[in-house]
Amino acid sequence: MVAVKPHLLFRALLKRYIWNMGNKEKTVYLTFDDGPTHDITPKVLEILNKYNAYATFFCIGRNVDRTPEILKEIINRGHYVGNHTYSHLNGLKTKNKQYFEDIELAEKYINSNLFRPPYGLMKKSQGRELIKKFRIIMWDVLSYDFAQNISPQKCYQNVINNIKNGSIVVFHDSEKAWKNLEYALPLTLTYLTEKGYQIKPIIIS
Repeated sequence: MVAVKPHLLFRALLKRYIWNMGNKEKTVYLTFDDGPTHDITPKVLEILNKYNAYATFFCIGRNVDRTPEILKEIINRGHYVGNHTYSHLNGLKTKNKQYFEDIELAEKYINSNLFRPPYGLMKKSQGRELIKKFRIIMWDVLSYDFAQNISPQKCYQNVINNIKNGSIVVFHDSEKAWKNLEYALPLTLTYLTEKGYQIKPIIIS
């Protein structure tokens, strides 16, 4: 199982990837993987709106193909998007040619210079190629909202116990994650607001 906080050695080996935004000021970057979805993403957008919070959505191309109106809504509300492949491929299990073609297909639907590998996994050779055109966004806090064997309360604690200035937090706007996300996201936003954090999207030129 991947740790809530990635090991420092792992981060050091992949130091060209972005794990934390490094802010000295109190800013946190919430990200949502695997959408957009008809049922969940609009609910997430409404929750974020209540707290005047902005996030980054790492979208799967085939989901955008099915729900282009939701992608437009994400952008119209001031959030940012990133490429999460077209088919949610695991790079370690995929030949490079297929992996790159899948990402290029996603680019037809997702206009972004940000990329996050599904499962947080890809070959070094894939990363070396992709970093030529993308900023590869990882994270330093994994909520585990997708895990069916943890409670919503544990999901929330995973986030607030590990956040620091500049943290990149991973949630998922998916059906599988909703049980935990519905509970943890509003409480996380309340906590961050009360502690004086700004909640911003990832914008890197």
